[in-house]
Amino acid sequence: MARTSTNMRGFYRQKKKNHTTTATGCITKSKSTKTPSFVSDITQTPALHTRDDFCDEERALREFDMNMAYGPCLGITRLARWERAQRLGLDPPKEIHCLLKGGDVKLECFLDGRV
Repeated sequence: MARTSTNMRGFYRQKKKNHTTTATGCITKSKSTKTPSFVSDITQTPALHTRDDFCDEERALREFDMNMAYGPCLGITRLARWERAQRLGLDPPKEIHCLLKGGDVKLECFLDGRV
């Protein structure tokens, strides 16, 4: 039969690097010169957008992509998402439909391939 212990520290022994245990059973950290774990050598990906990068049409389409009232935008084209929202009676903007039908715009959500 297993031995029961009233002292949880004795039951779950902690073995950690760079730590020492005092006579009372407390764990103290030793001084380390290691760099903090939040410092990274990996470069960040560029921001998804900046103010001056896009024309007004693309900016309106991105706002449509980010509006969750019309459902998720990933895995579906912008036109299919607009048509689905129309079928469901969510009243998507008509200007978006005009841009998607006649414009020279990207049909995929701007997050497609990034998430």
